[in-house]
Amino acid sequence: MNFCKYKHILILMNTRSYPNLLSKGLFLLLQAVLGLLPAGLLPVGSSFAADLPASVVVQSRDVEIGFPVEATVEAVHQATVAAQIAGRVIDIRVDAGQRVKQGELLMRLDAREAAGSDTSAQAALAQASAAYERTKNLHAQKFVSQAALDQAAAAWKAAQGAATATGAGLSHGSVTAPISGIVAQRHIEPGEMAAPGRALITVFDPKGLRVIASLPQYKLSELKKASGARVEFPESGRWVDAVRVEILPTVDVRSHTATARLYLPDNIEGVVPGIYARAHFIIGKAKKLTVPLAAVLRRGEVTAVYVLDDKGPARLRQVRLGEAVAGGELEVLAGINSGERVSLVPLKAGIELKTPPAR
Repeated sequence: MNFCKYKHILILMNTRSYPNLLSKGLFLLLQAVLGLLPAGLLPVGSSFAADLPASVVVQSRDVEIGFPVEATVEAVHQATVAAQIAGRVIDIRVDAGQRVKQGELLMRLDAREAAGSDTSAQAALAQASAAYERTKNLHAQKFVSQAALDQAAAAWKAAQGAATATGAGLSHGSVTAPISGIVAQRHIEPGEMAAPGRALITVFDPKGLRVIASLPQYKLSELKKASGARVEFPESGRWVDAVRVEILPTVDVRSHTATARLYLPDNIEGVVPGIYARAHFIIGKAKKLTVPLAAVLRRGEVTAVYVLDDKGPARLRQVRLGEAVAGGELEVLAGINSGERVSLVPLKAGIELKTPPAR
C-alpha cells in the first residue's frame, strides 16, 4: 500500500480547499480509519493522537470497594419433568435450546398398558353406575333396603375413583411443558425406557435469572449492611447491577456459609444457567488509579500497556495490576502515573512501533 499517497490526501483535506465538503469531525473519522499508517506518517505523540478515541488518560477516581464471592448463575423458574408411568419413549418433539410454551407437547410414552387399565376402569364405572340406578329405583319402590342402596352407591363412587386414576395415568403418556421457556437439557433418547421418577426434560425461564453465592459466616453482619451488589462475568468483562439481594437466614452446618441470591435484570445476552460469575458486595468507597481492560497487553507473565506522549512513538511499559473494580477496569498498583495516556489498542500500537516509517 502506498502510505505516502494517503498522507498527501490527509494534508489536502486538512487545508481550506474544501471548506463546505469536509468538517473537522469527518476529517478525524477518516484519520482514524487511516490509523493503520506507520508511526512515521501519523505520529502517535502528535496532537491528532489526543483526538482519537483509541487512547485514554489514566486518572485516580472514586471506586466502590466490593467483597468478591464466587457464584453461579441459576434460573429462578426451572422445572425438570419426570416420568409418572413406565413406558418406552416413542416420540420426542423438542431438543435442548428450543423455546416451548406452557402446555406444549414435548414427548409421548408408550402408554398401551395404561390405556388397557383405563378401558377396564371405564367399563367397571359404567356397570357400577347402572347398578346404582337400578338399586335406587328398587329402593324407591320399597323392594330393597337402605343398606343395599348404600352398598351400591359406595361401589359406584369406588368405580369413579378408579376410572379417574386410570385416566390420569393414561394422560401421563403425553409429557407437556410445565412452564414457558427454553429446553435446557433432554435426559432421555427415543426408544429408551422411562420409569416413574426418571428425569425426562428440564425447562427454564430465561427472563428470570439469579446468582447464587456462599457468604462466609464471619462476614455476614457486614455484608447484610452492604449498600448494593454487582455481578461480574469475568470471561466477558461485563458488570451488571443486581436488581435485588436476598441473604437466607440460615447457615450451613458443614461449611459455615450462608446462601445469597442476587437477582439479575431480564434478558441479559449471553448469560445462561450454570455459568461462572463473581458477586461483589459494595461495602465502601476508595480512590484508586484504574486502567481499562482493553489497554492491557498480556504476554505470558508480563503485563504491560503502551504509553503515549508528545515526545515520540508509543512506549511499552510493564505494570502491576490489582483486582477488577466496578465498571470493568483494573486497579493499577505500579507502573503508571496519574495523567499519563495509554493506548486502547495495544496490538495496533505495537505494530506501528515496529513498522519503519515510509519515505
